[in-house]
Amino acid sequence: MNDVVSSTRLIPIKNILAAQQRLKSVVVHTPLMKNYNLSERYGCEISLKREDMQVVRSFKIRGAYNKIASLEQEELEKGVICASAGNHAQGVAFACNNLKVSGLIYMPTTTPNQKVSKVKHFGNGHVEVVLHGDTYDDAQQEALKVAGESNRTFVHPFNDEEVIAGQGTVAVEIMEDNDQPIDYLIIAVGGGGLISGIGSYMKSVSPTTKIIAVEAEGAPAMERSLKAGKRVTLEEIDSFADGIAVKSVGDITYSIAKQVIDKIVTVPEGKICSTILQLYNDEAIVVEPAGAIGVAALDEIKEEIKGKHVVVVLCGGNNDINRTQEIRERSLLWEGKKHYFIIRFPQRAGALRDFLNVLGPDDDIAHFEYTKKRSRDTGPALVGIELKNKSDYTGLIERMKSAKIDYRALNDDPMLFEMLL
Repeated sequence: MNDVVSSTRLIPIKNILAAQQRLKSVVVHTPLMKNYNLSERYGCEISLKREDMQVVRSFKIRGAYNKIASLEQEELEKGVICASAGNHAQGVAFACNNLKVSGLIYMPTTTPNQKVSKVKHFGNGHVEVVLHGDTYDDAQQEALKVAGESNRTFVHPFNDEEVIAGQGTVAVEIMEDNDQPIDYLIIAVGGGGLISGIGSYMKSVSPTTKIIAVEAEGAPAMERSLKAGKRVTLEEIDSFADGIAVKSVGDITYSIAKQVIDKIVTVPEGKICSTILQLYNDEAIVVEPAGAIGVAALDEIKEEIKGKHVVVVLCGGNNDINRTQEIRERSLLWEGKKHYFIIRFPQRAGALRDFLNVLGPDDDIAHFEYTKKRSRDTGPALVGIELKNKSDYTGLIERMKSAKIDYRALNDDPMLFEMLL
């Protein structure tokens, strides 16, 4: 993997300001809103940059539109092509419709129909969606192949200077709307386009602002790369935070990011889920996993930010309602409030009642699977128990042991857990 040399320049301010001029009549100048609940909780002043309120509900339109709008007429006539599992595809589709450009958009065959429909809606007849492969990498490989054969311009989701300049306009708006120095700026990282664009601008106009990068624990491509001193390709990733789940960051974005990032933290996917629910319940804000991760990271740096002015970029709000149950499940598991067991029940009358007697008054059976087999002395059941408080778990285990309940806890057995649930 050949990287750009470490001296690669930041994106010049003039390029970001030029992008702002291209975008000013297209994108929403999203609000920078002080959040009183978070500010009180962390003892500082926290403002949220609401890119979840963008026209396609994510910042991705900025980079995609700036890239396509910067092309020469001859290139526009040949059309553009991209690969994406969601937000970037919507940004490209919107730009193609607005600029009347032909677009080919490759998406994995596993992409939910809702996302495919939204891309077609934003494209409004100017784009063709092609489903290819099981993963984003499969779709991208095919898109690059077709780009070479058709002479269409490939619009990369992050590893392109015009795309990065477009994402940098987020920082221009933050500085325009801000009336005091910013001590910390917290930004989600996937491929690195957003943090490279924002970082390039901020390090030029507000060099004292500390830029905190945040990655999902299951896809820490930037963190691993920074630690290794070179780009690293992850063999496997957890794709839950799909907007920022990449196996490798770009060579351009890596070179810029390592110059602008002051600190990088990772956040468990379960914590992200709890934050999604928190933002919805407390603030009526709907965000996708990538959009929630910046707020989720506040606990990781809470001692540093006390008394400071902090800006968190909510980078996207394209959350599929069909994922709600999964999000709640991951949240409960991470918080230690839901536990799964295999319980071996004696095949006699009253065995289930004996088990119910060990449950606390606030314990809830959320899952139960059991098949009675008369030829055996015991029958296993898969049982999920939801607790009111994490601390209730110790008492539950003590009562099961005292009652001689034959059990096996599954939460700490990843192989069994994944097989059975």
